[in-house]
Amino acid sequence: MSDPTPHVAVIGSGGAAMAAALKAVERGARVTLIERGTLFGTCVNIGCVQPKIMIQAAHVAHVRRHSPFDGGVAGDPARPPAGAAASARRRAAPGEVPGRAERSNGDHRGAGRCPFPGHPQSRGATARQRRARGRLRPLPDRHRRTRRRAADRRPAGRASWTSTEALASDTIPRSLTVIGSSVVAVELAQAFARIGARVTILARHTLLRREDPAIGEALTATFRAEGIAVLEHTQASEVAHVDQEFVLVTGQGELRVERLLVATGRRPDTRSLRPEAAGVVVTPQRAIAIDPRMCTSNPHIYAAGDCTDQPHFVYVAAAAGSHAATNMTGGDATLDLSAMPAVVFTDPQVATVGLSEQRARQAGIETDSRTLTLDNVPRALVNFDTRGFIKVVVERGSERPLGVQAVAP
Repeated sequence: MSDPTPHVAVIGSGGAAMAAALKAVERGARVTLIERGTLFGTCVNIGCVQPKIMIQAAHVAHVRRHSPFDGGVAGDPARPPAGAAASARRRAAPGEVPGRAERSNGDHRGAGRCPFPGHPQSRGATARQRRARGRLRPLPDRHRRTRRRAADRRPAGRASWTSTEALASDTIPRSLTVIGSSVVAVELAQAFARIGARVTILARHTLLRREDPAIGEALTATFRAEGIAVLEHTQASEVAHVDQEFVLVTGQGELRVERLLVATGRRPDTRSLRPEAAGVVVTPQRAIAIDPRMCTSNPHIYAAGDCTDQPHFVYVAAAAGSHAATNMTGGDATLDLSAMPAVVFTDPQVATVGLSEQRARQAGIETDSRTLTLDNVPRALVNFDTRGFIKVVVERGSERPLGVQAVAP
C-alpha cells in the first residue's frame, strides 16, 4: 500500500524555501530540502543582516562627528576600523550554525534540477525557489587614452565589487564609485561615505526612480549635503582597471577611483535548474512565471522568492513560500501585494506602503494627496533633524486611503 503522506521537495533554503518547508510540515507533508550552497539564503547571510551591521556602524561614526548636541565640540574625524565591522558581519551570519535545518523535521540535501515530465520525482507537489546572483551590466573593458602594459590591467568586471564583496571587505577604500540607484546602491553608498570613503553615485535616471519623485529628490539633497556626489542621468560608457584603480568614462567626464561597486540589480539564477525541461515557463529575464497561487505552468511545481518576478523582499518571499506550501498540500491561498510595505535603510530612512500618486493614476484612480514636511513635526524639531516629509495619498471623492510615502529619521 502506498504512503498517503504527501512528499514535497523544496529547492533552496532562503526565506521562501524555509517558509514553504515549515508550512508543508505543519500541514502533514514530508519535506526534502535541497540546497547547493550556504543554508538560509541571501537575506540572513549577505543581503539583510550584514548590510544593517555596516549601516549601523556608519551611523554611529556619523553621529560622533555631526551630533547637534555637541555645543561646538569638534567630533572625532577618525574612521572606524573596517575590519571590526567585517568581523561582526561574519559572526552574525547564521548559515553555518549546525542543527537549524533539521528543526524543520525534514531531509536536507545538495543541488537540484527540475524533473522531466513523467519522471517519478514529478509526482506530487514540488516547490522551486532559487537565490539570485549579482549582475554586472556589460561595459567595454578598454581605455584608449592611457597606454599601459597588459600586465598592469585586469578585466574590470573581475576586479569590481558586487554588494557581497563590498560587505566582505576588511578595508575602507579611499574612493568608491557606485553604479546603480536603487535600494542596495543608496544604502551602501551612504554607509561607505560615512566610514570614510569619497563616494560617487552614477544613476542612470534618478535615485529610487520607481518611487514618488519627491523621495529621490529628498535623498539626493541629503547625500549631496553629506559630500556624496550624485550624478543623475549618467552612465559609464567605458570602464577599465588600470594600475590598481578604475577609470570610468561618463558623459560628465572621467572618474578615477580605487573601488567600483556595481549595484544594478539581481536576476533569477534558474538556468541550471533547466525549468523548461519540466514544462515550466520562464520570462525573458529567466524568472519563473507563476499565477496568484504561486503555481507554475506545470501544475505540480510551485515557485516563490527571487526566482520569480515578485518583489525581492524577504517577507514577500516568506509569505509566498508559505502560501505555495498551503496550495501544494490541498489548500487554496493567494498573495495580495496591494498594501506591501517597504523600507530603505538610508538616513533619513524611506518607508512606503500601498500606491503612490503615479501608480494610482496608472491604475485609473483619481487621487488627492497631502504632504507634511518634518519641520512641522515636534519630534523632528526636538531632534534637530527636520529632513524629509510624510505624504498620504487617497482616492479623490471617497478619501479611501491608497498609500503613504515617508522620508524621515
